[in-house]
Amino acid sequence: MTTDISWLSRTTLLIGEAAVRRLAAAHVMVVGLGGVGSFAAEFIARSGVGKMTIIDGDVVDPTNRNRQLPALATNHGVSKALIMRERLLAINPELELNEVREFIQPSVVEAQLAFKPDYIIDAIDSITPKVTFIKLAYESGIPIVSSMGAGGKLEPTQIKIADISKTYNCRFAQQVRKTLKAHNIRKGVTAVFSPETPLPESLIMTDGSNFKKSAYGTVSYMPATFGAVAASVVIRGLGS
Repeated sequence: MTTDISWLSRTTLLIGEAAVRRLAAAHVMVVGLGGVGSFAAEFIARSGVGKMTIIDGDVVDPTNRNRQLPALATNHGVSKALIMRERLLAINPELELNEVREFIQPSVVEAQLAFKPDYIIDAIDSITPKVTFIKLAYESGIPIVSSMGAGGKLEPTQIKIADISKTYNCRFAQQVRKTLKAHNIRKGVTAVFSPETPLPESLIMTDGSNFKKSAYGTVSYMPATFGAVAASVVIRGLGS
């Protein structure tokens, strides 16, 4: 737990010392450290949350550099979780940090949920592992905010926060809803989504690895803004 909150003086001015103390006593899990999750994790760390668990089994690829916080021209092939670990501890050396360099499989999820985080940010961008994670978190009764599709979109002011049952005009959210319904989960999951119609010409087909058959083009600020909105849900929820 963070004890020195002097570096959080500006945050304290805004939300008060009691809220800062509550954040310092909280445990937040961030799953997926790509364009959305990497920025969400940084914002969580900068809020003064005292304990974090970060999960990602991927390494930096050159195509990540346009939107992902850990991606530089100098670290291709390096674990994203390792890079983020070093960055988050440089922000807050007192942070208690669990780092998991594994792709999302049910065994990984079950083991990490056993630590009972106070809140989870789901920034997984593939349907099957995403729904697996949401399902197990939901069944464990742990609050979760889940990021929907940021690809193919350009207008950040259209980003919204709603229960998964209230999302609309987002094909990714539609797939998540449909798959969750098969597990009898129809509501109770907070989602960050945008109803903006994705640019169809930005869609590409992939080799299907890591449960992904296609992907949309992305721009630097959109995934980061999704991450900021998701982090805001957690910070406001835990601080209140």
